[in-house]
Order: sequence, then C-alpha cells, then structure tokens
Amino acid sequence: MLLRKGANREKLRAVTMRYFRICVLACAGTIGLAPTAWAQATVAAPSAVQASPLAPPPGAAPAQAPAAPVPSPPAAVPDPQPSPQPVQPAPPAPNPVTPQPVQPAPTPQGPLEPQPVQPPPAVPAPGQPLVPQQQQTGVPDPNATLAGKGTDTSDVAEVTLSPKPVLVLSGQTSWDQGFQKLSDSFKALRAEAQRAGLAVAGRPLTLFVETTDEGFRFDAMLPVAIPPGGQAPTVGADFRMSTSPAGAALRFLHQAPYDDIDSTYETITAYLEAKNIVVKDAFLEEYVSDLADPGDPNLEINVYVQPK
Repeated sequence: MLLRKGANREKLRAVTMRYFRICVLACAGTIGLAPTAWAQATVAAPSAVQASPLAPPPGAAPAQAPAAPVPSPPAAVPDPQPSPQPVQPAPPAPNPVTPQPVQPAPTPQGPLEPQPVQPPPAVPAPGQPLVPQQQQTGVPDPNATLAGKGTDTSDVAEVTLSPKPVLVLSGQTSWDQGFQKLSDSFKALRAEAQRAGLAVAGRPLTLFVETTDEGFRFDAMLPVAIPPGGQAPTVGADFRMSTSPAGAALRFLHQAPYDDIDSTYETITAYLEAKNIVVKDAFLEEYVSDLADPGDPNLEINVYVQPK
C-alpha cells in the first residue's frame, strides 16, 4: 500500500513536471527563446520512472495526453529604418533661348550735309528795341515793326528805331482824301516790290514831310529785304529805294478808328509841351493793322516822334 502510494506520487510528479514543461515550451515559443536550450538550462532530464505514463485506475479509460498547444508565430518587429523611397528624376531643363542677332542701324544714303548752326538770339540792352525777326532767322517778316508793339494807349515808350531798307512812293493829298490815298499808295508799293523780286520785311510806314491846313505831303514806305550781294534793285520811275528813319524816338499808340487820329495828336502835343520836348517836324506813322476801313475800332497805329 505504501509502495503504491509512493509509486502513485512519483507518477503524479512526473505528470506535473510534463505539464509544466509543456507550459514552459509554449511560453518559450511565444517570447522567441530557443526551447531546447532554455529547458535544458532550467529543468534536468527526467528519469526512466518519471518519463513513464501513469497507469489508469481500475475500470477507467486510459487517459489521453493533452495535445500540445501550437506555438503562435513571433510578432513582426517593425523596421526602425524606413525603406528608401524611389528617387524621382529631375525635370528636364527648359529649351535654351536662342539669341536673336542685333540688326544694325540703317546706314543713311549718301553723305550727310552739315546743317547751319543758328546763332542764339541776342538780348537787347535796356531801352533798346527788340531785334526784328528777319535779323534773327534771316527770313523776312512782313509783320515786323520798327520797335516792337505797344500794348497801352496811355503809355509813352522811349524806343530806338533801327534803319531798314524801304521802297518809297512820294505823294500829296488833302486831309479828306488822306486815308484812301495812303491805302492806294501801299497797294502800289506791294505790287512794285513783287515785280522787282523784293520780299516784304515789315509793316508799311508814312513819313509826313509837310502839313498845311488843306492837306499834307508824304513819303509812303514799305520795308523790303535786299537780295544777297547788296546790289540795289531796279525799280519803276515813280519809286525809289531809301532807308527808314533811325535813332531815338517816343512811341505813342493809337488804337481807334482812323477818323479819331486827331485826338491822338492832341495828346502827343500836350505831352511834349508838358515835358518841354522839342521834336522834329516830321512825324512817322507805322500801320500795325491794314488800312482797309477808316471806321475800324481796332485799327492800330504806332506814331513815332523824334526829339531834336
């Protein structure tokens, strides 16, 4: 009885050790250890008695050994190094821009002729008249005046008259026919200048040579440009070439109908007496406007008086 009990105890111990070994092997497979080496290092090999199975009790079916659990495969350990990504090819370089050849500047045909250099306009000294246009550019100006243009009828200007070549037609008329006679004289002067090939270079003038109660004698003048070479042109028998009056003068402006010009001369006489100025007997009129209508309220005339 004691032997049986001792044998049974040994058999029970062997079964327990086998079950413990199976569990150890299952755990070792789970954690990835080598089961044989780990088991050999931990549990000694059983003896022959321990390795033999237990006999079943009387009347009982023989015990089936428990099936060994299938060890699960070890879990995959993530790779700490990321897998290399495929290298993307570099984009193709843009097509190079082909430089266009520079077109040379067109070459002028024939040699360039030098252009004449125009001298800068001279600034007149204080009290000096403006330089006429034909002296600045060399082109005659038919509207040029002897000493500029006045702007105020109440203003008396001290000017200096520059001499000009003039085509002259002398005449005599009454005061009643004076305006028409002067207008006809200027038409005749322009026609003669055109016939002789003379360019008009200023506004027409009248120099009153002598005055009486019945009328006056006059020299109608038309400034002209002398052709290159300085030779006096050939003019008709009733005409002659001369020079306009020059020197210091007082300029009075008449801007009213020609019928009212007597009031302008009364103003001139009063001014000369108040200033005690003695003047030459000849008066010079310059017609800034054309003598077309004696009643024109915008008729403009420069009256020059030269002191002695």
